[in-house]
Amino acid sequence: MTTPLTIACLLPQSRRGYGQRRRERARRVQPRSTLAPGRVPRISRLMALALRLDELVRTGVVADYAELARLGHVSRARISQILSLLALAPDIQESLLFLPAVQRGRDPIHLRQLQPLAALLDWQQQRRLWQALDGMPRTDPSGCRE
Repeated sequence: MTTPLTIACLLPQSRRGYGQRRRERARRVQPRSTLAPGRVPRISRLMALALRLDELVRTGVVADYAELARLGHVSRARISQILSLLALAPDIQESLLFLPAVQRGRDPIHLRQLQPLAALLDWQQQRRLWQALDGMPRTDPSGCRE
C-alpha cells in the first residue's frame, strides 16, 4: 500500500470578483457625495506633470529628459512641450494649477494656446497675454457664449 501524499501550497486568488471587491473598497473610501463635480482641466494636469518631471530630473532620480521620454513612452518633443510650461511666470503656473473644474464640454485653455506665452522671456509680457487669454469669452459645445 502507498501512503497518501499531502502537498501544501498557496494558489493565486481567482481573478473572478476582483474588480467588484476593488470597486466596493473604492466606494467605502470616498463616498460620491464628497467628490467635487466636474473634472480637473487637462492643462492643470500637464502643469503638475511638468513640475513633477522637472523635480525628478533635478533630484537625479532620472538622468535627463530623453530618459523621461523613454520611460513615459512619448517622444522627446512631447516632453519638451510639457516642460515648456515651466518657462511661464510663477503666478501663471499657479493659476493653471488651480483652474476651476470643467463641468461639461471642452477645456477652456489648451497647451497650444500657452506655448507662445512660454516662448516669451519677459514675465510682464507673459502676464499681459495671459490676462487677455484668461479673460477671453469661452464657448460651450452648443456654441453659446458664456
